Amino acid sequence: MAKTIFITGASRGFGKIWAEAFLQRGDKVVAAVRDLSTLDDLVKKYGNSILPIRLDVRDRAAGFAAIKKAQEHFGAIDTLINNAGYGLFGAIEETTEQEARDQIETNVFGLLWITQAVLPVMRKQGYGHIIQLSSVLGVVTLPVLGLYNASKFAVEGLSETLAAEVKGFGIRVTLVEPNGFTTDWSGASAFHTTGMDIYDQVKADFQAGLTEGSFGDPAATTDAILQLVDSKNPPLRLFLGKVAYPWVKQVYEGRIAQWQEWNELATAAHGS
Repeated sequence: MAKTIFITGASRGFGKIWAEAFLQRGDKVVAAVRDLSTLDDLVKKYGNSILPIRLDVRDRAAGFAAIKKAQEHFGAIDTLINNAGYGLFGAIEETTEQEARDQIETNVFGLLWITQAVLPVMRKQGYGHIIQLSSVLGVVTLPVLGLYNASKFAVEGLSETLAAEVKGFGIRVTLVEPNGFTTDWSGASAFHTTGMDIYDQVKADFQAGLTEGSFGDPAATTDAILQLVDSKNPPLRLFLGKVAYPWVKQVYEGRIAQWQEWNELATAAHGS
């Protein structure tokens, strides 16, 4: 049975790839973008199956209006994919107040506003699936991406809490956590701080660790996303790519070992 999918950030990368995958199999897609011209090819090819909506996810009122328009147009919203976001590259000390606020406004508050807007629709339907685009960097971190890491850690905490709150309404939540992929996330879509020389070596080490084999093919993710959307019992978390799981496993084993090492002190701090 055809579904109606609302996708933010559908102009490029994962968002556009997944939007077309849904359209190809006969689903309806609401594609929210800042620049409607980026969807001209999909509109020409799929006609009335796609509803393009101009949206800046940071605008809460506009987000609520977009969800209302989508629901009125297609009659339901089966799945929301909160994909809009970008990466801010630079050391934490280099980051200006405005750069930090912009990163959180888009990656966290933008996702929050659209999530809040869709909940009444899904609650009334008695079902729905909210897919939040997090990142492996919402579970572990890399230097030079401090504010991006922070934004995705926030998405993780918000979404895990949300899953517990809305499960009784028939609404499911999934955090999708990709490792690196060859989208333009680190290219045209990225923002960079003004550099400080003292962090040159940190940045050089970061770049040296980005081997070609670390990045997946974005087109290869479509089958996983289609299966996730169709699942009757979707997971709370889903990695994408072959790098994420072994990396996270190694990091968490180290964290558990360190917590255990300091557990006597931690327990004593509880008091009697």
